[in-house]
Amino acid sequence: MNGFELEIPTSLRSAVDLLDPDDTSVRVIAGGTALMLMMKAGVFRPSRLISLRAIEKQFSTLSAMPDGSFRIGAMATLSQIEHAPELSKFAPVLRQTLHILSNVRVRNVATIGGHLAHADPHMDLPPVLIALGADVVVTGRKGERRIPVQDLYAGYFETVLARDELISEIIIPPQQQRRATYLKCSTRAAHDWPALGVAVSLGVADKAAHEPRIVISAVSERPIRVDAAETVLNGQQLEPTNLRSAADAAADTIETMSDARGSAAYKKQLVRVYVERALRAAINAGAGTRL
Repeated sequence: MNGFELEIPTSLRSAVDLLDPDDTSVRVIAGGTALMLMMKAGVFRPSRLISLRAIEKQFSTLSAMPDGSFRIGAMATLSQIEHAPELSKFAPVLRQTLHILSNVRVRNVATIGGHLAHADPHMDLPPVLIALGADVVVTGRKGERRIPVQDLYAGYFETVLARDELISEIIIPPQQQRRATYLKCSTRAAHDWPALGVAVSLGVADKAAHEPRIVISAVSERPIRVDAAETVLNGQQLEPTNLRSAADAAADTIETMSDARGSAAYKKQLVRVYVERALRAAINAGAGTRL
């Protein structure tokens, strides 16, 4: 690795002030699980790193909010999120997802803010948070703004964040008994990225799907919410034929890309199979319902 300066500000505002929007070699480091690998491989050669480890403790905490939402500080580690009982009760799908995300050594260090900002389309939590309707709170020199996670990504390793902005919090709205799940297709090798991820969240009223959210990841440059599949399923009875129709709509409309994990055609078939499986799993998460 090349030599670089290390700054350790004690506040989020100080960290933002240290960012240089005109110098791409200045980078923030949170957990560093991805950034350090990029530096060791020579993909990124920073002139200066700004560590967030000493900023205010509030950005490492998790808490329920008075309006029924749930707040997660951007510096909370993935292990904190995995083992927070109140959050597991609020959105069990997060703990379910974290059990199959990388390994415990990574989860002990990686932060949720860094996980989201890294913008690798193979990451597991972005599609789940999109399905849950979550927002990120972003802090920059011009103040704060709130961005839906589904609008955060612009492309492969690209977000809509300005170079002088940082993710400070994640806000998940009240789930109101919605059912959710996340499935992914991978070899489950320790080094492996998924060929496909599918996150589903839906309400159930009178045995029918209510406002389903279906999100696909890893098959394109960013996580995608599949509007066509949601439209097919919304208001329909929770019957196998309707789930299959939604899965067909997802496979028929989403654009997939070929890579080392499979061809575009193979991934379309994965979408067809896994969307139906994920819908069944989400529905079955409700009391007594089996499909």
